[in-house]
Amino acid sequence: MNHKFSALFAALSVSLLLPLSAAQAGDPQRGQELSQSCAACHQADGNSTNPEWPKLAGQHPKYTVKQLKDFQEGELRHNDLMAGEVADLSEQDMKDLAAFYAEQEPTYETADEELVERGEQIYRGGIPSDGVAACIACHGAEGQGNPEAMFPKVAGQHATYNLDQLQYFRDGERSNDAGQMMRGILRNMSDEDMEAVAQYMAGLQPN
Repeated sequence: MNHKFSALFAALSVSLLLPLSAAQAGDPQRGQELSQSCAACHQADGNSTNPEWPKLAGQHPKYTVKQLKDFQEGELRHNDLMAGEVADLSEQDMKDLAAFYAEQEPTYETADEELVERGEQIYRGGIPSDGVAACIACHGAEGQGNPEAMFPKVAGQHATYNLDQLQYFRDGERSNDAGQMMRGILRNMSDEDMEAVAQYMAGLQPN
């Protein structure tokens, strides 16, 4: 293969791959257009005001896509309202929505001062006597999660929503955690300890 042909082949390869890569990453502008139907619950910028509905702003896109897929399939995570909303979404639609919400600036909450000390103890140190691992190992010191491992950001999330999800995992109503990680950690946690952790995570903010 001569040098001119090699250069042409390389240029064509790059030009063909670029649109694919962009599509795989998600188009936030198209995601904003798709998000109009989501705004009623999650607000236009993804910062829901109802504490029972999650904030999507600033969430890792891979995690958001996984949740949308799981809602659509309905086996590992089920919600009647979300099932209807995501029923007709393609995978690309999901990636575009996730890309849009990932770019939005999240708002933060204030933790219940009476519970935050206990919540911090559990978040940072777990409950060794009950076999409860520390949350910090996966979600980070500032609650920012791990995008590649699809561990979500939890900082600033509504405490009510946090508590609901912890209870769902413990009780088996939600089972889309890899390797049953969340279910294993939470099976020995009391409602009181879960509420304390939920409050602490709600009050976390990046430095």
